[in-house]
Amino acid sequence: MSNDGRHLRQGYGFGTFAGVFTPSILTIIGVVMYLRFGWMLGNVGLATSLVIVTAASSITFLTGLSISSLATNMRMKGGGAYYMLSRSFGLEAGAAIGIPLALSQAVSISFYVAGFAEALVESGLPMVGSWDMRIVGLVTLAALAALAMVSANAALKTQFLIMGAIALSLVSFFAGGTPPGLVSPDPAAVPAPLDFWPVFAVFFPAVTGILSGLGMSGDLKEPSRSIPTGTIAAVLTGWVVYMAVPLVLAVFISDPAILRTDTMILQKCARWPFLILLGVWAATLSSALGGLLCAPRVVQALAQDRLLPGFLGRGYGVNRDPRLAAAVCFLIAALGLWFGDINALAPILTMFNLTTYGLLNLSAGLEELMGNPSWRPTFRVKPFLSFAGFIGCFAVMFMISPGWTFSALVFEGVIYWLAKRRALRARWGDMRTGLLMYTVQLALRLLGRRSLDVRNWRPNLLVLSSVPLDRPHLLTLAKAVSGGRSLVTLATAIPAAADSVSRAMAIRDSMRRHLNKVRLEAQIRIYPTGDLWHGLGELVRAYGFGPLTPNTVLLGVPTRPDDYLPMGGLLHTLARCQRNVILVSEGRVASAGRDSGSTESVHGGNLAAAGRRVDIWWRGQTANGAFMLALACLVLRGDLWHGARLRLCNIAEPGVGMAESRRILEEFLAKARVPAEVMLIEPNGAKSFKETICDVSGDADLAFVGLREPGADEPAAAYGGYVQSIAEGVSAVPLVVFALAGEAVDFRRIFRE
Repeated sequence: MSNDGRHLRQGYGFGTFAGVFTPSILTIIGVVMYLRFGWMLGNVGLATSLVIVTAASSITFLTGLSISSLATNMRMKGGGAYYMLSRSFGLEAGAAIGIPLALSQAVSISFYVAGFAEALVESGLPMVGSWDMRIVGLVTLAALAALAMVSANAALKTQFLIMGAIALSLVSFFAGGTPPGLVSPDPAAVPAPLDFWPVFAVFFPAVTGILSGLGMSGDLKEPSRSIPTGTIAAVLTGWVVYMAVPLVLAVFISDPAILRTDTMILQKCARWPFLILLGVWAATLSSALGGLLCAPRVVQALAQDRLLPGFLGRGYGVNRDPRLAAAVCFLIAALGLWFGDINALAPILTMFNLTTYGLLNLSAGLEELMGNPSWRPTFRVKPFLSFAGFIGCFAVMFMISPGWTFSALVFEGVIYWLAKRRALRARWGDMRTGLLMYTVQLALRLLGRRSLDVRNWRPNLLVLSSVPLDRPHLLTLAKAVSGGRSLVTLATAIPAAADSVSRAMAIRDSMRRHLNKVRLEAQIRIYPTGDLWHGLGELVRAYGFGPLTPNTVLLGVPTRPDDYLPMGGLLHTLARCQRNVILVSEGRVASAGRDSGSTESVHGGNLAAAGRRVDIWWRGQTANGAFMLALACLVLRGDLWHGARLRLCNIAEPGVGMAESRRILEEFLAKARVPAEVMLIEPNGAKSFKETICDVSGDADLAFVGLREPGADEPAAAYGGYVQSIAEGVSAVPLVVFALAGEAVDFRRIFRE
């Protein structure tokens, strides 16, 4: 049993001190402290230096809190920050952060090793001054890589020695004093002091480094305990050290000119100067070793999630060491070290780390804000603290360099897009669905507090169809009217006796196929009922959620004369519920297309090429005219009728001259900013309105005709007969949309403002 357990266990099982605190604190306490603290003190003074240290450390501390919260809510595996973000924001976001993060950690190794080589060669020690820095760097890199590749345990034990060297250097400094014979430099050689933000930008990278400890997540015995304790302890320890150094240095040296010009002032103030040099070497080596431990593990996790080639995900030995991934990271670091000119990449690499920090804060804040049942961290953080860390990270990014910030974001966006195109299926759930639900809930609450403004009116469609769906022109028109910017629901009523799970699934699949055919995004609603038309009326009354109630119902005219009577009752219901009605009648062209077994003439491109004209039959006395004009404007923006001519057809009123009627309509269109023609028809008592429509719009692709509102006491049979009469009377027109504005909206205001 024990042997099986050893083979199943992955990772070294490090504790808090070795696995999290040590790599984190050694990356935090680095060369910035040794070479730039005096410079910072000389530029902005003691008080401002302490403010900079505290402000920068606060951002890292808030990020540490967010990391702790996330780590105690999931079973952490390898990959560190990548693992957290991919399990929170999804595989694509994990790739967009994880790949740049692994790259930045690999390339940063070059910086640290190059810094060590430079500090060694220029240390003034015997013989080393003539050595080639690149050769020294490559030899050092190879030694560190071999140590990290063979055993992370040995590498971390080496970091204990490095930590000891750094501790001795700090003791040497605090035990020192003002160096004798220190002379103020020539004022002409002293640069002007810098302001707060430039100094902050130089110092801030000194407080980053907690990702090094987080990167060992797959090798920790108890990640949920070690990550919070080790991360926060490292941040607080770093803050204490960073607060103490400038306080002591200000006592030793009071001349700002010396502090601004002498980067080795800490060594000169130390009691044993060589220990400061040893500390600089130790700081660079520890940071490089931390990168060699963390970067391969991020690469391994990315490969195991199929975001990088699979062979990089292989682990070796009982502890699953990522040796192939480590070899790749070594090659990247060696190339950067050999070619040397990687300073141009330094800002964008810093941005990748800050982006990771920011998204970790955002993830924790959103999870706490949503409060899903799955969010049960043992380390709770108020959401405003995580959001403050998120804002702080991105504020620092823009403060350091807006250009590099945008470059990093664009690079990460491209990776996100490429990962999205691969359409990989994650083996886990993420917070995106919960975030969408929370956003919808918040939007509904805000919408419920606001009254409807005609300026923002859009038709939210409820499309009523039969099963099987034999009228694809309904979906085509729904797509044209919605334009991808309105809510659309495709609904049908089925006999209650046929209601079953398998039947509903089959109908849903069929409806989804029709929606995909016309590329229409819509919800699907299946309503079991004992009576078709009565059930549709119940659906209209009941369907919706809060303010998101469909305001416009789209349906087709009946194909059987007997259905006009119950449809008259449904239209009565829609009028009482203040729903707009779009009633579609397919004429001879559509019917011929359906009879021939092809619907392409209705919902494809052939109909658009036939005549490319849309007619609106305008009377102007009711809201129907403005409602139809609004629908026509939406239709003309779609692909099918895009570029078609819009024509306003009007039968001149008796007693009003043709010229005056034309002037009124043309002025209205000009003020409404609608490019349309005016078609005036002289009154002809020998022809009915329906006959006039057929004569004028017989060659139009689409014609809009208004319906009168049903009377309050009008029988359903009478109103159904009226609709049947006008629908059959204009059957010569290829496609007719009968419109009835039932919503309590003054549609004319859309074209007055």
